[in-house]
Order: sequence, then C-alpha cells, then structure tokens
Amino acid sequence: MAQTEQAIVITYDISLNRTRRQVAKRLEEALCRVQMSVFEGRLKRKNANKLFAEVESMLDAGDNLRMYILTKAGLENSRVSGGAPLPEEVDFWLL
Repeated sequence: MAQTEQAIVITYDISLNRTRRQVAKRLEEALCRVQMSVFEGRLKRKNANKLFAEVESMLDAGDNLRMYILTKAGLENSRVSGGAPLPEEVDFWLL
C-alpha cells in the first residue's frame, strides 16, 4: 500500500549560527520556510522521518527540534493569516 503525503511542520531552536544555517538549508530543500525557524510541507511519513533523523544528526547539545504531523481534520481546523498558505493536498504538479 502506497503511503500518502501528509502535512508536516518542523521547527527548531538552535543556538549556534553555523548549525542553524546548515539545518535551515537542508529543510529548505524539502519544505517551505514560513518563519525563521518554522518549515511546512507535504511528505510521506517515511520521508518525513528520514528528514527529521538527518537534521537531528546535525544538532548540538541543548538544541531543540520538533516535527508535527497534521491530520486531515487538524489541517481543516488550522488557520493562516499572511505568509505562505497551508500545505494543501493536490492531485497534480505544475512543472
């Protein structure tokens, strides 16, 4: 059974500038940056867990990394004002 993509949010609190830049660069490759340390997007659970583990390996002692999986109901009840829209489920891709 194929996994469907889920809306995810990854956020961090990282002390060192060098580490913060590395983490942000990696997250920007897979997700949309919506605030300085907050990233959103849609990934399959397996890919989200792989991304989290990869970024987690970059952290220093005392750093904080969190990933939230948004359910369909949670996403329907979420709200945005300004900035990037919430990550929507789509049936097509524009190239």
